[in-house]
This record gives sequence, structure tokens and C-alpha cells, in this order.
Amino acid sequence: MNGDEPAGAPLSLRERRWAVAVQEILAAAEDQIAENGPAALSLRAVARSLGMTVQALYHYFPSRDELVTALVTKAYGDLADAVQEAVDAAPEDSDPPRMVIAAERYRQWGVDHPERFQLIYGAPLRHYAAPAEGSSTRAVRRMSGTFQNELFRGFTREQLAAADTTTLSPALERHLKEFLSPNALGGLPSPAVPILISAWGQMHGLVVLEVFGHTSFVGPHQAEMFRLAMLAMLQDVRRRIPADVAAR
Repeated sequence: MNGDEPAGAPLSLRERRWAVAVQEILAAAEDQIAENGPAALSLRAVARSLGMTVQALYHYFPSRDELVTALVTKAYGDLADAVQEAVDAAPEDSDPPRMVIAAERYRQWGVDHPERFQLIYGAPLRHYAAPAEGSSTRAVRRMSGTFQNELFRGFTREQLAAADTTTLSPALERHLKEFLSPNALGGLPSPAVPILISAWGQMHGLVVLEVFGHTSFVGPHQAEMFRLAMLAMLQDVRRRIPADVAAR
């Protein structure tokens, strides 16, 4: 087990104790990351902080990579939960729009948890590669789905297919048709994909700049600047998606 929530029949006493130990190990590892940064993560130090041997820790996480994957999955999950909770608490006609609320909660989580944000979005840890279709990938897709839903809220598939985007090259068009299965990006029409990626890049890029300390010159006004940027981004997205598909 690596920290994923079990499902099915009630857990036995041994399984409950196992789950508690896993959570304690993850919490200790997160404390170490918060204190020394992701690159300094040490299984020996984590074990020492819990009063256990490294060999005992390996009983729960057989390798450093498995512990890192669990930490990455948990960070993505906590971030996705925070964003979803903010969206769920906002009315349909909220001001600012729910997409902006989602972006602002994303930013706030990164600002509040800079070391964990760097774990998932900073320089890759040496000698570590996340599983291609593992728990961390599923967590990313869950969060991406929330932003996709809010960005394109109120638009039909036909409207998204008629979005005003730069003409795609034949090679990119073919790639998107192969990639955009019903399970990939919700089966978005290909013209909507560049809009989604551009919006994501604007939002995420601004958060990365702030978390890594590159926008400190803005002083105490970074939250306001971020909101203005998100409102402008959302306005541009809506401008590029036609209200009347038949007219186009």
C-alpha cells in the first residue's frame, strides 16, 4: 500500500494500523520537505524522525521512488481537493466567475505550500520518474478536469469546435484527433485544445513565478494582479468561442 484510500470491505485491525503508519510516514516526509526542500528528501531522516529503522520504513515503502510517488500523489490530491472545494462553494453565477475562483485557490495553495508545490512542479528529483499511468497521473487528470469544466462552462461541443484559433498544421491536427479520445481531455474538439493549454499556461505560469519568488517586486498586490490576469484570460477565451455557431 502507498497511501491510496482502500475501498470495499471494512479494514482489518492490521490494515488500519498499516494505513496509520503510512500516513505518519507521509506526514514526516512532508515535514522534511517543508524544512529542507524536495531535493533533500532522505528516507533515513524520515525513519529517524519516527523512531524507526530504515529497514522498517522499507516495509511500507520498498523504495525511495515509491515514497516520492505517494508524496506527489498526495500533493496533487490535496491541491485538487482545495480547488474543487472552492468551486463547489461558489454559486453558478458567482462574481468573480468560478474559473477565476478555481485559479485563485490553485494559487493560494501554491503560496501556502511552496515546497510541496515545488515537489510536483519544480525541477524533477534526480533519478526519479513517476509511473506512466499511476496514482499521480490519475490525480493530475482529476484536477485538470475541474479547470477544463470551469473554463468552458456554458459552452456546447459545437461552440468549442467552432472556436477561433490559429489554423493547426496537418500534423498537429492528426495528432490531436488520435490523442483526443473520449477519455482524453473529455474528448474536446481540437480547436479548443490550444485555448485550454494557453489558459493553463497563463494561470500556472503566474503561480510558478510567484511561488519561486520572481514576482516579489509586486509587493503585497500579487493576489490582485493575479485576479486581473485571470479575468483578462477568461474574457479572451470567451471572445474566441462563438455564441452563434450557425452564423459562423
